[in-house]
Amino acid sequence: MAEDFELDTDDLARRMDGAMTSLRTEFASLRTGRASASMLEPVMVDAYGQLTPINQVGTVNVPEPRMVTINVWDKGLVGKVEKAIRESGLGINPQLNGTIIMLPIPELNEERRRELTKVAAQYAEHARVAVRNLRRDGMDQVKKAKSDGLSEDDQKFWEQEVQDLTNTYIGKIDEALETKQAEIMQV
Repeated sequence: MAEDFELDTDDLARRMDGAMTSLRTEFASLRTGRASASMLEPVMVDAYGQLTPINQVGTVNVPEPRMVTINVWDKGLVGKVEKAIRESGLGINPQLNGTIIMLPIPELNEERRRELTKVAAQYAEHARVAVRNLRRDGMDQVKKAKSDGLSEDDQKFWEQEVQDLTNTYIGKIDEALETKQAEIMQV
């Protein structure tokens, strides 16, 4: 029974890809001094009695490198969208122009850049923990197969496969973190 054991490394890789995707989404929400529509993704607006993403109450545009505009579809929600942006902690001061909310992106000072690199490092650490948890799941499957009669050579082979996969994804996370930190510190 255990002789035909084969670990589903594709499933492990898919789940580790999920951790990378989550990390990229979190990195996209970090402000780098350049305007980006994705920086507003975590901001939720209290619209029609429930929390709604900004892109579902208006059109988000980036007309120039240091400006984001939101064309709110419902005039009654303009104030709520503005309030949600002010309270989001992005450090952006919205300016109203009818139903259009303009968000001028200020230059980041050195202190704020350092804070953002620390936040990026925390996001990367969460992704590393997720990958390590998946590694543990893979190793548990191999140990279970060993108790079912898997040979020691096969056990070592599968453990090495899981470890290699883990090392690959930890390397990708570290690379993504370095790129993001360089982007944040770029003046």
